[in-house]
Amino acid sequence: MAFNYDKYLRLEKMPTLWCWGCGDGVILKSFIRAVEKMGWTQDEVCVVSGIGCSGRFSSYVDFNTIHTTHGRTIAYATGVKLANPTKHVICVAGDGDALAIGGNHSIHGARRNIDITFIIINNFIYGLTNSQTSPTTPKGMWTVTQKVGNIDPTFDTCELMIASGASFVARENVTAPKKLEKVIFEAFKHKGFAVVEALSNCHINLGRKNKMVSAMDNLDWIDSITVSKKKYEKMSPEEQLNLLPTGILKQDAEADEYCDMYAEIIKVHQGERKKITQDDFAKKI
Repeated sequence: MAFNYDKYLRLEKMPTLWCWGCGDGVILKSFIRAVEKMGWTQDEVCVVSGIGCSGRFSSYVDFNTIHTTHGRTIAYATGVKLANPTKHVICVAGDGDALAIGGNHSIHGARRNIDITFIIINNFIYGLTNSQTSPTTPKGMWTVTQKVGNIDPTFDTCELMIASGASFVARENVTAPKKLEKVIFEAFKHKGFAVVEALSNCHINLGRKNKMVSAMDNLDWIDSITVSKKKYEKMSPEEQLNLLPTGILKQDAEADEYCDMYAEIIKVHQGERKKITQDDFAKKI
């Protein structure tokens, strides 16, 4: 039986405004298939997106959705989750949205370990606004704001999220859609702040301006800078240089979740218990 994508899409918005060959469509498909596997109803899900090409994500899916301001996806999603702790809240943001203007919110969402799935679509550039340098643009690449080559150090998205306290962190490439679907599914199952970095192509505003003429050229380049976690861990530090490991990079099922801790605070204020102490939670400073 063919998979029915239509019920999850706002068909009146189709076709999408994404460029032909853009990896965002692959991520959308993987996302929908993972939701179907979870068995969630559309009313149980809330999708929050910001600004940029990834910001259109919430416009195309038929769930509860919020299309919010640049860099504020986690802030809005935190409010939604605390007010509706039984809902499955999913943020979708680009590398600029999540790591530049929204970097502080991303860090504190991870630090709190609130039960939100955060899909960061990393295409290494500000695609929608015509090729400005993003926090993940590789050194030396041409951008409209650094035309002689990017000199900014780049963020490793997953390392940043691990260091900030996210309890689930994974990375996959849009050239491996089944693997991407699998890590999104695992992120959905995880209770806590779950980050999936989806490496995607922007062949229009990154690729063709850096000698990658077609979408496939851009995707081949992404393939060349990624390697499975299993292979990566067997490499020497020199061999690991400039490579990004893929797969599940962190999974901590025991970390305290923010909504659960918040519920205990509510009990204190309602007089059901006297005080919250450090011993109430497994995680210690």
